[in-house]
Amino acid sequence: MQATKIGKYLIERVIESERPYAPALDFFPALTAEMLNICKKEFEPGQLTQDGRLEMSFTAFVIKTGRHNIMVDTCCGEDKERPLRPAFHKMKTNFIPALAQARLKPEDIDFVMCTHLHWDHVGWNTRLVNGVWTPTFPNAKYIMSKTEFDHWDGVYRSGEKNTHTQAFEDSVDPIIRANQAVLVKDDFELEQGISIEPCPGHTPGNFVINVRSENQTGVLTGDVMHHQIQLRYPEMSTVADDDQNLSRISRMALIEKHADTGNLIFPAHFPSPTVGMIQTNPTGGFRFKGPQQ
Repeated sequence: MQATKIGKYLIERVIESERPYAPALDFFPALTAEMLNICKKEFEPGQLTQDGRLEMSFTAFVIKTGRHNIMVDTCCGEDKERPLRPAFHKMKTNFIPALAQARLKPEDIDFVMCTHLHWDHVGWNTRLVNGVWTPTFPNAKYIMSKTEFDHWDGVYRSGEKNTHTQAFEDSVDPIIRANQAVLVKDDFELEQGISIEPCPGHTPGNFVINVRSENQTGVLTGDVMHHQIQLRYPEMSTVADDDQNLSRISRMALIEKHADTGNLIFPAHFPSPTVGMIQTNPTGGFRFKGPQQ
């Protein structure tokens, strides 16, 4: 279990899975074969497969403040109907045992902060109990952007059928019905130094979570960045972005804000060791370096 200190706060990873994902040239529409070859040469091992697929992690984080245990995102989930994502359809995972490695049970989680409401970030919001989707964390309040919720609620109520609306039905709506959801505005601060910052584009209400304590800063970036390719080429948006232009603007601003500061970045999908700093890359763009590198 990887744990990182940000001042008085402790952040631990909860890894649901790590696996090769989509071909890079498919996931990043503007990426060229030449760009991909540059990345293969410059990146540390473990970022790309030999055939050019993205190595990705599906990771949640727990912030331990001493007062609260805060889960950030909940990965893909278990037993979920995802027929359009065959590799994730009715998946079985070790998420709860992974949480136990952080010395926590579901009952110990006080808050769940959802950076956005895509299917691979809300899956463990609920689990199947006697055929009913039930909140996994019975004592938690689930923090969601009101902008994000209103968007997906509208898409779901429209009758549109896709993986995201399936996830809304089985992993978000049950939280609302259980009265465990808290819909927040863009200036929300959960505890001193733990606040959200809007980064729209990937989704309309997408946000990052800033963790500040004792002159140290960490940023849990959700899906503002999916892969180190987006540091080498910050303009590179993905097929998963709702608004690729706005996503590019938000990502580039976030990268420039934290580059060369020593602030730690906690992306949801970067493979192990995941946590690191953004540095200017002498050959172009930026690069990701672990705290010990």
